[in-house]
Amino acid sequence: MSISSMTGFARSDGQKDSRSWTWEVKSVNAKGLDVRCRVPGGFERLEHPARERVKERFRRGNVTLALSVSSSKGEVGYRVNQVVLGEMLATLPEIIKRVPDAGPPSVDGLLALKGVIEPADDDLGDDDREALDGEILADLDSALESLAAMRGEEGSKLALVLNERLDDIGRLCGEAEKLAEAQPQAIHEKLKAQVQALLDDIPALPEERLAQETALLVSKADLREELDRLKAHLEAARGLMTADGGVGRKLDFLCQEFNRETNTLCSKSQDIGLTRIGLDLKATIEQFREQVQNIE
Repeated sequence: MSISSMTGFARSDGQKDSRSWTWEVKSVNAKGLDVRCRVPGGFERLEHPARERVKERFRRGNVTLALSVSSSKGEVGYRVNQVVLGEMLATLPEIIKRVPDAGPPSVDGLLALKGVIEPADDDLGDDDREALDGEILADLDSALESLAAMRGEEGSKLALVLNERLDDIGRLCGEAEKLAEAQPQAIHEKLKAQVQALLDDIPALPEERLAQETALLVSKADLREELDRLKAHLEAARGLMTADGGVGRKLDFLCQEFNRETNTLCSKSQDIGLTRIGLDLKATIEQFREQVQNIE
């Protein structure tokens, strides 16, 4: 099955020389794809490639990445990034011009800016830093693969539930179709009884006039169009259940169409049994819709 859930959790650990790290990734439902990334100071350079890796794998979900890094050498020293601090100070005059009421910058405020204070890792050259980043991102790939597998497993379970609900919708449509076939005769008998009750003291309507009135009411209460559309939506939903790619939004749209046709069916119903089937359909469609909210 291609159905995938939007919820899951995964973790991956790695180590290189004196450093060790852990990625924790989790995903919950969302209308689109929202990626949040938390990395320790000095590793901000990994945020962009980490986000891109998520976008390559997932289409929907609120995905949170958290990286923690530790060193076996004990406490890591810190230093002021003079380049970043210089850039911040160079922009201060322009900021003061635009916001004249702002107070003067404080030392602790400047040092709290992202990137000004960073871990001192002078022992790493450019090549070593690039190699370290590659291994950390490789472990992120492993965590994302585990997350995708977990979302896929939950999606397979959800697919079973969704197919059961689609079977229920199909069964109810079949029952509604049988009752709809008997509706014209029921309308005719009901109209005839109502006319007889109103015109007890005068001659009854000619049979052809009664037939005309019945035909008019039957055309207004004809459910074939709604039932045909329900069957078409049902077939489309079954097709999406085996389609490739994210299908959650398409299934959610079909739920709206299911409800639209069912509401019309209930409004046209001239039979209490048909109305009850319509209400059962609405309840089943709502159960289907609730599960669809978990689908990528």
